[in-house]
Amino acid sequence: MAHLNQQLRHLLSALIAACGLLAALPAAAGQWDFGLYASLWGTREYQVWLPSNYNPNTPLPVVLMLHGCGSEPNSMAAVSRYNQLADSENFIVVYPRQNATANPMRCWNFMLPLNQERGTGEPAVLMGILNKVKNKYAVQDSRVYVTGISAGGAMASIMAACYSDVFAAVMVHSGGMYKGAIGMVTAADSLFNGSSFDPKVRGKDAWRCSGSPRRLMPTMVFHGTSDIVVNPVNGEQTIEQFLQTSDYGDDGLDNDSVRYRADSIVRQTVPYGRSYSIDTYLHNGAVIAQKYTVEGMNHAWSGGPPGWPFSDELGPDATVISWNFFKNYQR
Repeated sequence: MAHLNQQLRHLLSALIAACGLLAALPAAAGQWDFGLYASLWGTREYQVWLPSNYNPNTPLPVVLMLHGCGSEPNSMAAVSRYNQLADSENFIVVYPRQNATANPMRCWNFMLPLNQERGTGEPAVLMGILNKVKNKYAVQDSRVYVTGISAGGAMASIMAACYSDVFAAVMVHSGGMYKGAIGMVTAADSLFNGSSFDPKVRGKDAWRCSGSPRRLMPTMVFHGTSDIVVNPVNGEQTIEQFLQTSDYGDDGLDNDSVRYRADSIVRQTVPYGRSYSIDTYLHNGAVIAQKYTVEGMNHAWSGGPPGWPFSDELGPDATVISWNFFKNYQR
């Protein structure tokens, strides 16, 4: 009997240890799904991250994430860490993949006029991907957001401009404004010097691309002051353009009802990291736009993990910050 009691004690100790080990394990992660969209405008692969708590009976928000040149869905997911945040916050992330046939560097072709209108070119392909996702998964249609970095950021501007009836908010990271370039020459110039086009004119163009709607476009911009790939002035132009778009969007008039003037500017520092400023713009007392300017950051995702190209671990966490911005808005 004593021997049996000793065995039971050992078994109980093992069970307690096992329970402790299970408690220490990380929560179950979500999973990838893969898709292909084909149309007259082209064919693109895409990846969908379904969060760990995905339930086909519960519609979830969606973030459309557009990678930069030389990148692809897996590296974009690793650098942004949007998947981990999606698991904890319970939303879906969609990563379209640009192909080398469309662009040898796998850049989204934001500079081509065909790709700057509703229903044509790459915007039509991206909308086709999004619609396939909506048809397959439980999606909260009023809470769909778009973001991207570099060329993906410029394409995010196009998507937000031309599909403001689809996207509830946009975040442009190290990118450019809507129609900041209209060809290869102006694209190169905008990268080095900022766009030669007037953000106010492009603001009206963006409003018209969605059919002159009566709605605002909440906008967030991230840009580093030491970006040697995309001149930081592009970030300022992007904020100005979308504020102008929203100025038309609230009442159809260019009357500064939405102003291009920050209501507050706050300066902060990441512990052991970079300093940054937050320019906040209000409309009727609510935040309509924010611009994060990160001191000393090059062309990289702010707050990303170390050891990855185009990732800056010293900056504020653009992923968490953008999601906290997004979830305040719905169409």
